[in-house]
Amino acid sequence: MEEKKLDVKSIIGFVLIFGILIFMFYQNQPTPEELEAQKAEQARVEAAAKQAEEAKNDSAPIKQAQAIDLADSTAVANYKSAVGAFGFTQASEGTTTLENEVLYLEVSNKGGQIVEARMKNFVTFDSVPVYLVKEGNANFALNFSTSDNRVLNTGDLFFEPTLSKNGDNQVLSMKAKVADNQFLEYRYEMKPDEYLLGFTVRSQGLNGVINSGKPITLEWDMKGIRHNKSVQYENRYTRLTYNHDDGNISKLSESSDLDEETEEDVKWLSYRQHFWSSILASDNHFETAQLSSKNLVEDESKETRFTKEYSTKAPLQLQGGELSQNMHWYYGPTDVKVLDDYKELGLADSIPFGWGIFGWINRYVFTPFYGMLSSFLPFGIAIIVMTIIVRLVLSPVTYKSYLSQAKMKVLKPEITEINEKYKDNAMKKQQETMKLYNKAGVSPMSGCVPALLQLPIFYALFMFFPTSFALRQKPFLWAEDLSSYDVIFNLPFTIPFYGDHVSLFPILASIAIFFYMMMTTGQSMQMQQQPGMPNMKFIMYLSPIMMLFFFNNYASGLSLYYFISNLITIFIMLAIKNYILDEDKIHAQIQENKKKPKKENRFQRKMREMMEQAEEQKKTGKR
Repeated sequence: MEEKKLDVKSIIGFVLIFGILIFMFYQNQPTPEELEAQKAEQARVEAAAKQAEEAKNDSAPIKQAQAIDLADSTAVANYKSAVGAFGFTQASEGTTTLENEVLYLEVSNKGGQIVEARMKNFVTFDSVPVYLVKEGNANFALNFSTSDNRVLNTGDLFFEPTLSKNGDNQVLSMKAKVADNQFLEYRYEMKPDEYLLGFTVRSQGLNGVINSGKPITLEWDMKGIRHNKSVQYENRYTRLTYNHDDGNISKLSESSDLDEETEEDVKWLSYRQHFWSSILASDNHFETAQLSSKNLVEDESKETRFTKEYSTKAPLQLQGGELSQNMHWYYGPTDVKVLDDYKELGLADSIPFGWGIFGWINRYVFTPFYGMLSSFLPFGIAIIVMTIIVRLVLSPVTYKSYLSQAKMKVLKPEITEINEKYKDNAMKKQQETMKLYNKAGVSPMSGCVPALLQLPIFYALFMFFPTSFALRQKPFLWAEDLSSYDVIFNLPFTIPFYGDHVSLFPILASIAIFFYMMMTTGQSMQMQQQPGMPNMKFIMYLSPIMMLFFFNNYASGLSLYYFISNLITIFIMLAIKNYILDEDKIHAQIQENKKKPKKENRFQRKMREMMEQAEEQKKTGKR
């Protein structure tokens, strides 16, 4: 069968098709009146969509305490009547600030909870400070019953703040008092230059106030604030992760509209927002926890403010009629270098390194290796150097793969002869082909094995680049942020599955992948092409296009890696072809192998016997 090539006529055909499409678009373009009508309709639709989006995002699924007018004596009296004994605390609005070199927190008197958490050394893609808690997006409270049959929520209570020092640490005590020596206390302790705070919930003298026969429930709700230019990309790595007391890590779905689970023995909970995490960890595990994650992102809208809505409900146990729960808050980057400082809590396990061996390679090989390279090289150059080293390490695998292809190429004339000789007998053709492979010492699957060996590397790097905090907002050439997509041109419209922009690194990577596949896959596909089957070389052209669409919204660092990786592989294969492998010697070696008696292994013998039986049954049936 003559192989079709891209000749001048084919090129002219493509040009004519393109010209016809352009002409059709020109002929069918709308009139000025139609354009004005379309613009008016589009403006109306966009206004309605924006209004709906704002209503969706600004609605308050996070329950907040109801504000009271402290200047209104009636309102204050009603408050004290509602909270009963806890009305002893003077109702006073206000916040107390805790801050160190890296973290700024505000704790409200109302509810005693953190109402603002800001990173001091980081900004978002549009240069706005990174907030994890702001303007009521989060709520932390306890629900409990009192001995006089009131059901209270600490979000409705006023706490009395006391700020002190414990060595270099700042200590904030927030007390909701029943009397001077009877209170519910939230105690925050902030260390210098750390994102982790000590947090204790305890009570004193409340064993006759709190109804121990009713459950006490911790509630923590939060809506993840958007920080990236692509909200869909950020949302892909925004997820509720939790650690069981036995060390196992579990996650709620990152893609479903709503995922709910009830878990046991939960050690910590992470509300991850891609590169940022809000984590609540307990020294003593929560016996049970009701968890939920709701997706708030519907499309790539610039108006979307939040990614996911998280919720946790966990019962707390009384000890001698009192509360005593030692916990920790973490507000900070999802960075392995930072989270590894808290090994006793195992917070680094909240980072999505990947599953099984893939995650192990990512965490213990690529992450520290890239960290070492980027400590003395520019971040983009560090990716290129890491790529070169990875490809050199895998070059023996590349050699094995290309050697297998060279052997198959040498056998192609004989395979073609078998195909022609037994073109009407598929079973016999397969039997004779396998016999030829066995005599020549060639396995058609030997080229696949090296590719499979590279899969752990491929997947580990696929997880490394989008989740590596070290790459966040690090520029290289035209890419402003190696952890996000690069943009060389913004489109005035959105292409489904592609986006509203053009990224150059994915284009370069797709071109390199195409040439790599031409060198590796093209020949083997043509040799294994079966009559009557569609031309498998179509896959060779389709794969780079699929990669182009997929990588257009992915981390530019990943596209840079694949571009350089495939470029290096092409050069290695050219060197192997022109300077290492000799097809004449391979052919001679195969002919020598065919002369030697070959001992069948058990699998080969079984396959041969099955084919012979099938052939015999076919002959018997014809008689």
